[in-house]
Amino acid sequence: MKSLRVLICAYACEPHRGSEPGVGWSVARHIAEHCETWVITREAFRQAIEAELANNPVSQLHFVYYDPPPWLKAEGVIRSHVHYYLWQIGTYPVARRLCRNIDFDLTHHVTYARYWGPSFLALLPLPFIWGPVGGGESAPKGFWRGLGLGGVLFEVQREMARWLGEHDPYTRRTARRSTLALATTAESAARMRKLKARSVRVLSEAGLPQEDIKQLRLYPLDGESPVRFISTGRLLGWKGFHLGLCAFAEARLTDAEYWIVGDGPERRSLEILAKRLGVDHKVRFWGHLPRKEALSKLQRCHVVVHPSLHDSGGWVCLEAMAAGRPVVCLDIGGPATQVTPEAGFKIAARNSRQTVVDLAEAIKKLAGSQELRKRMGEAGRELVMQEFSWSRKAEKMSGLYDLVLGEQRTSRRSGEFS
Repeated sequence: MKSLRVLICAYACEPHRGSEPGVGWSVARHIAEHCETWVITREAFRQAIEAELANNPVSQLHFVYYDPPPWLKAEGVIRSHVHYYLWQIGTYPVARRLCRNIDFDLTHHVTYARYWGPSFLALLPLPFIWGPVGGGESAPKGFWRGLGLGGVLFEVQREMARWLGEHDPYTRRTARRSTLALATTAESAARMRKLKARSVRVLSEAGLPQEDIKQLRLYPLDGESPVRFISTGRLLGWKGFHLGLCAFAEARLTDAEYWIVGDGPERRSLEILAKRLGVDHKVRFWGHLPRKEALSKLQRCHVVVHPSLHDSGGWVCLEAMAAGRPVVCLDIGGPATQVTPEAGFKIAARNSRQTVVDLAEAIKKLAGSQELRKRMGEAGRELVMQEFSWSRKAEKMSGLYDLVLGEQRTSRRSGEFS
């Protein structure tokens, strides 16, 4: 039986990277274990991709490179959006030429993973998988006061960009022509349904390579004292670090520390907040660290606090669980689709005060029980192994391909005999 032939669109696609480039590469690389896979991506990634394939060949993985005119560089927020849109338009004739020579079974848009932009693969006369895509998450309005002026302006600009994207006729056409639309979160799924996507499922975009999972499993489940809590990421208002600090102070722990790894425009205000709360002697700001050093800090900590107000992905939570660290997060966005009650605490986000109090209660419970930390840590490790390795995610995606094509065949037969 011949392998399925799949055409993937991946604007961002680079080996050994995180975020969008890592998603593009990891999906393509592991789907190729199940299907004959062609990927349209950018020239910017050619060198890294070809070097990786020279060292680790994948027989069923093929790349086609395309870029818009060289004078249009993806610099700055507006230019990067224009670059992405023109790249999408340009991939359509590239894809049509490929379709004349290769009998594809379906097409699949992977990156950028946002629901409010079009994918021109949807215009091809083939079953079309859209996603997982996200971006439908918002910081609840009750939290805007704590974001500062810069944070509020960011949220307003984000809502405007989504509104424009949702009213783009090609975005709407992408949704309506999708055979299966995969959303990273429940919030994004709701917005995709409003765009008239026919079949929508929630599926996390995040995953970890098997080698990372194996390495993180070597971390001991409970180490030195004091009990250390850690938050990692860019210090931006919507990342919710201020909520984590307030909750740590609210918990009033005598033998505990809170480590913050990352840098950004909110660092100074967070340092001032820690001092005002009277916990600055227990809080350490490590600044931005290379990934290896950041993971070494994780190894010395016991619990990950991730109070982000609208993450679509949440790789921090996956790495934490793979390392056997319980996660305390908000019950919104990407982390809410990843963390189970067995692996951590998901805190409802109704308003700032309630959230801080409930975060503090979870922090106190974990600080006071080594047995609870160990039990949740073991559950997190098992969850990542079963659900979030890229190999496992590719198996699921391959199953969805089979499901979509099976439904298409059934629909055609029904039409023939009706």
